[in-house]
Amino acid sequence: MIRIIIVDDHKLTRMTLSLAFGSNFSDIEVVGEADSGEALFDMLPTTPADLILLDIMLPGMGGIETARRLRSEYPDIKILAISADSSSEKLEAILEVGIQGFVSKEYGDVNELAEAIRTVMNGMEYFGRDAASLIYDVYVAKKKTTKATPDFSPREREIITLCGEGLICKEIAARLQISPNTVITHKERIFRKLGINNTMEMVKYALKKGIIKTH
Repeated sequence: MIRIIIVDDHKLTRMTLSLAFGSNFSDIEVVGEADSGEALFDMLPTTPADLILLDIMLPGMGGIETARRLRSEYPDIKILAISADSSSEKLEAILEVGIQGFVSKEYGDVNELAEAIRTVMNGMEYFGRDAASLIYDVYVAKKKTTKATPDFSPREREIITLCGEGLICKEIAARLQISPNTVITHKERIFRKLGINNTMEMVKYALKKGIIKTH
């Protein structure tokens, strides 16, 4: 059972998600709800959770600061961010904190949220295609240097490119006809080479260095 806490300042959103998870997904349990970062941290000492479903647009402490504090005080808890604002500026800000996934409120639904939760809890990351596309657009616009780094194998370069297209691990595995675990192993090797710990940082680096070609 995956224990989650929903953090959103809209009561109707919290209620709707709680009912949807409770009615449709037997492996996901909503163990708590909070309307702010402050309320979340009051709850956590007595409400163990595996994942925080975190709205980035929060009053008070704010979603970014809440995520940053979670990373510091509760590093084992996964963070799946949700937001109606999926602008490149907002996305870059939350990626800097080190979250495990992002789902747009505008384009996502409860089924995608459930898939994202399971993906993150399986040790992978989940970023929708809109997120990957925004990161791509940001780095094309900035026209970073395009000198490629020749330290990656052909297979690693394929995986980096497919990540840049917004594909998740199981989709990459299907495209390359390899297992998802093999994809994860390659990604972990790439992360070690770059000294990073998430897919979007890898995509940003690849765009900067020209590993992913711009058009």
